[in-house]
Amino acid sequence: MRKSADSENSSSRTSVDPHDDTMISTDTGEDGSPHYHQANPDLMTEDEQQKERDFRKKLNRAARELVSNTIHDKVKLIVHRPDYTLEDQYEYDRLSKGLMPIVREIARKTLPLLEHEVSSEYVRNRYYGSKFQADSVAYRDYRYFAKKRPPSDSPSLVVGLRIDESASMSAFGRLKAAKQAVMAVYEYCQICQIPILIYGDTADVSRMEQMSIFAYTDFEKPDPSDRFRLMNIQARSNNRDGMALRMIAERLAVSPQQTKLLISISDGQPKAMDDYTGNNAVNDMQQTIEEYERRGVRFLEAAIGQDKDIIQEIYGNDRFLDISDLHELPAKLVRMITRYI
Repeated sequence: MRKSADSENSSSRTSVDPHDDTMISTDTGEDGSPHYHQANPDLMTEDEQQKERDFRKKLNRAARELVSNTIHDKVKLIVHRPDYTLEDQYEYDRLSKGLMPIVREIARKTLPLLEHEVSSEYVRNRYYGSKFQADSVAYRDYRYFAKKRPPSDSPSLVVGLRIDESASMSAFGRLKAAKQAVMAVYEYCQICQIPILIYGDTADVSRMEQMSIFAYTDFEKPDPSDRFRLMNIQARSNNRDGMALRMIAERLAVSPQQTKLLISISDGQPKAMDDYTGNNAVNDMQQTIEEYERRGVRFLEAAIGQDKDIIQEIYGNDRFLDISDLHELPAKLVRMITRYI
């Protein structure tokens, strides 16, 4: 298993225009070929390196405080800030070539809606209001009304993406599909200027690291190079889903955005040592979902493995997305996000 480096090994940044119609993953030369920049912490100033270390420590401290007084209280946790290499940049460029035309097309259709929402007198998709929206009934989410917007109120969305990095993700092309879906969602959110947080997780890497969180992108510290960190997503060990969901949901719950969407990509039911399995794990997950839904977080589970029936039972029909064809996953997730704008 390859273990990701800590944030003090973070590398140089690239400048990206999210609205550019060229390949987004890298800068390009005069002939259109991409420029790649070797990840090298020596290129960062000492101040930049210290900020990376401080950010990683902040994430670790906040995560440990969050799970205190829960069933995860005694679990040994480490939050990593993965680095990226030149090979990661090559891989990102290769995987993104087929995705970006689809992402740009969906974003092209979305951007006019965003402009309309900003200028509109009404806030759409409310549970109650003074104006009924017949076109919203098809979504069956009870957000059928619009209400007058106060002068300071503007529509907004924040997205959290959780990736199950359990060992079973290596089977049947699931890992590649998950990577491409994450890339598509990330680039779509960059184009539409939607804040996004992408965390991966695994459990039981060792007795000293019973829960591992990988902070690939974070809206608190956005970096154009984050797209290359996504290439560190891999199949590792077990999965302690409830703990990962709680950590991401908390970040979303305290964010200032109006709509908070948490998407989980998983291929199996929760299972971690010593006894995080069966009803114990299911109850923890359901309690976490209920707790954070009361705080305004919307959950969506993209199930891509053999335990779809169990996952559907955990999340419920309204939060469940059955991905039978892995090739559909990237575009399907991006289109799902457009429903919440």
